[in-house]
Amino acid sequence: MKLHNKKRYLSFLKFKRDFQKYGLEKARSYELILHWLNNRLTRSQFLLLSGILVGCTAGMAGVLLKTLVHNIHYFITHKVHFEDQILFYIVFPFLGIVLTTSIVLTLFKGQDRKGIGAILYEIAQNSSVVSSVKMYSQIIQSAITVGLGGSAGLESPIAVTGSAIGSNYAQTYRLTYKERTLLLAAGATAGIASAFNAPIAGIMFAFEILLTGVVFTDFIPLVVAAVCGSLLSRILLQEDVLFRFYTREPFNYKNLPYYLILGIVTGLYARYFVVISQKVEHFIKGLQLSRLRKAMFGGGVLSLLCVLFPPLFGEGYDTVKAFTNGDIHLIIENSFFRYFKIEEWTIIIFLILVCLLKAFATSFTIFSGGNGGNFAPSLFAGGTVGYLFAIICQHLGFNDVPVTNLVLVGMAGTMSGVLYAPLTAIFLIAESSFGYDLFIPLMIVSIMAYLIAKWFSPISPELKFLADQGKIFTHRHDKNLLFSLHTEDFIDKYSQTIHEDAPIEELFEFVKNGNKNIFAIIDDTRKLKGILTLDDIRPYLFTDYSSISIIQIMKNPPALIHPENKPLEILQIFDETMAWNLPVVNSNNEFIGFISKSSILTGYRELLKEYSD
Repeated sequence: MKLHNKKRYLSFLKFKRDFQKYGLEKARSYELILHWLNNRLTRSQFLLLSGILVGCTAGMAGVLLKTLVHNIHYFITHKVHFEDQILFYIVFPFLGIVLTTSIVLTLFKGQDRKGIGAILYEIAQNSSVVSSVKMYSQIIQSAITVGLGGSAGLESPIAVTGSAIGSNYAQTYRLTYKERTLLLAAGATAGIASAFNAPIAGIMFAFEILLTGVVFTDFIPLVVAAVCGSLLSRILLQEDVLFRFYTREPFNYKNLPYYLILGIVTGLYARYFVVISQKVEHFIKGLQLSRLRKAMFGGGVLSLLCVLFPPLFGEGYDTVKAFTNGDIHLIIENSFFRYFKIEEWTIIIFLILVCLLKAFATSFTIFSGGNGGNFAPSLFAGGTVGYLFAIICQHLGFNDVPVTNLVLVGMAGTMSGVLYAPLTAIFLIAESSFGYDLFIPLMIVSIMAYLIAKWFSPISPELKFLADQGKIFTHRHDKNLLFSLHTEDFIDKYSQTIHEDAPIEELFEFVKNGNKNIFAIIDDTRKLKGILTLDDIRPYLFTDYSSISIIQIMKNPPALIHPENKPLEILQIFDETMAWNLPVVNSNNEFIGFISKSSILTGYRELLKEYSD
């Protein structure tokens, strides 16, 4: 403990010396104060202060992005007449995706890892170290994409920005992995809380999605970060920017059949949404085009969809608010459907097409080069599905259909099924609508949709590829630790080798003077021919071995390990072969070294100790 304090003190002295020598070029005055506080306060006190600072900074980033995008949307949708808006719908979505891709290629050197998967990857594979570039790159990219009409959400970029802020703050003050992960999650929590003005939903998002497989006992920094982000959103954002719903019906248990059916509908729709997303992603990746040409193609598709169906333009929250306010006719009047006589069938067909095409619009926005997430699209689609279900029920003759409530719980159900985050969806809608008396229908619909999604795929399809590769954490804590290990760290590259044509005396000399109990037999090209252990050699040590050759006594290894094999796979091979040492070879069967089961188990125990401290 004294040694740890001494190191911290020496680090502080070095920082102070640099500050005095180089002034503000090397250190900022507030950092000097925080370094001093880091050495004076207890760990819990400093983490609490850090949660406040990270929460305020990430919250401000969220407020800045929401305000910027709102002002762009307001100009396009309110300052221009319909005939001119068609031109906007043609030009701006296309321009948004192409500009975003161009900026990524020129300013950010083609590095565009985005979305929640990017945060989970950094937690699992990069010790929660997030590049400082992401503190501003996501804001720039998503503001251009969504601000100019990209059919995606701002919440994922805000979460990535907040996580980068928290991670870099922790790196500055040399905090441990667990503290760094905690502040990373606090930054993302504050970002989500500011985007929706929903602090509890922000905390649920951190626990359900970001901290999967990570054990924490100290979550107070998450709470204070969420509160700071939400307060900044409430204070600084205009009322029409906030994700707020003020009209709804009281909960009536007699309406439970509506909610039960809607739970099934939203679950199936969520599955449709993710399947379309995967197919569009696969299609775009398969195009033999440059990234810029893919952006132009995706932008063209998006522009066409927005011209035909204006609700697909941007996040779509204004459309959902129109559903709850009963202003559906205003939405249709801004589309080509206004040239038809607006009747019940017109509205139903229009909404069905919007629901079906929203999955395409969002997928082309994200995978062709834009930047955004599935938060807003899932909420928009869920609200549309809920409203569509409500008016179909009315059209069939049912009375007292709770239209607004079905819109709200529809949002929760679809979001739950798309993001695999039922608690986040429940609290998000409850906080945004002041509808705490809707907890029962929210829970029914969200859980049903989530279970249906899980029935099709146990892991979110968006993250399944990374999970299968062991690049992100899952609920299996032991697997998470094993996936954090790297095979190359356990290969003994100083293993003893002997040529297959070498005299047997040379082998015995190795046994006499060496410190290994296993040998690799190789040829002139270093290809593995077999192995020998001390147990194989021992019977010949005290006999006449002049007529014995290495080829005669060597044996084939029980199995071969390749560098691309994961530690979990290697342990399974060890268990199947009952071996303790196995050779590692490349694709050409060239010997690299031996790997032992005990070295992997030792690494696992050390990592377990580190994660548990």
